[in-house]
Amino acid sequence: MSLFTNKTLLITGGTGSFGNAVLNRFLRTDIGEIRIFSRDEKKQDDMRHEFQAKMPEVAEKIKFYIGDVRDIQSVRNAMHGVDYIFHAAALKQVPSCEFFPIEAVKTNVLGTENVLTAAIEAGVKNIVCLSTDKAAYPVNAMGTSKAMMEKVIVAKSRTVDPNKTKICCTRYGNVMCSRGSVIPLWIDQIKNGNSITITDGSMTRFIMSLDEAVDLVLFAFEHGNSGDILVQKAPACTIQTQAEAVCELFGGDKEKIKVIGIRHGEKMYETLLTNEECAHAIDMGNFYRVPCDSRGLNYDKYFNDGDTERNTLTEFNSNNTTLLNVEETKAKIASLAYIQEELAKMA
Repeated sequence: MSLFTNKTLLITGGTGSFGNAVLNRFLRTDIGEIRIFSRDEKKQDDMRHEFQAKMPEVAEKIKFYIGDVRDIQSVRNAMHGVDYIFHAAALKQVPSCEFFPIEAVKTNVLGTENVLTAAIEAGVKNIVCLSTDKAAYPVNAMGTSKAMMEKVIVAKSRTVDPNKTKICCTRYGNVMCSRGSVIPLWIDQIKNGNSITITDGSMTRFIMSLDEAVDLVLFAFEHGNSGDILVQKAPACTIQTQAEAVCELFGGDKEKIKVIGIRHGEKMYETLLTNEECAHAIDMGNFYRVPCDSRGLNYDKYFNDGDTERNTLTEFNSNNTTLLNVEETKAKIASLAYIQEELAKMA
């Protein structure tokens, strides 16, 4: 963790699942301070008490800031002395963003602009912003707002010296057992003796753990160039497969899985890299890097001097990635700390 020795890290939306995962990963290292920035004082108080109880020797490294990314002044108030930022604040629920799209714009687009502006003003050295697979070929308001967020990030990276402030973006799929995700809902349904409800069994989704989400952000932090979008080569499974895996782990009845239909704005599969991005994506082993398009607005020079070469890579989506079967999915789910704790409660 030498890159973070005695450094100050700010996490926007820090009381969420990602912020908790970062605290669990970093708090006992030699990092100097972790600032949790969010608008919910109750969640901050809960987090404060939780880490005072389980990590009392290092809990004083956590500092809490009440504020909202929609309000640039409240963001500025938390920026003094910050070295690095993980920008995780967002509206993430597809149906709620469908019904209140302007709210998604205010948080996901304008909020990101505020965070980046305040960070550049304060001389923050490295910023990693968290995006979603739904930003690629977006069909819903949440994905569209995140796609615009990515455009803001890439555009902002062009206006600042990367030696002073580096801005990168990560894009990933469903994070298992994160707040508002489906697996905790299914566990509750099984515990209450109800049928598991799914939208469409043939729907596919990328799946990754919170630890893998943190790994991706750290990879972007260390290896990304300013303006990059970085993607992990995540596996996927069908919703039916995922539901059956949870049933097998928690004693649910696979024969009683109930299909309720696709919700507002949902896709049958998700995309992590568009075909257009694949034209110049760089394969980095377990990750893809999509570099910033650094061309200017003077397109006249390209009329006579074009580039006809492109990668052979095509769209990377949850249908053409590695598809896990029930046993593989069950093993991936069972490895999660949340699942182990829930299983222990039932023992």
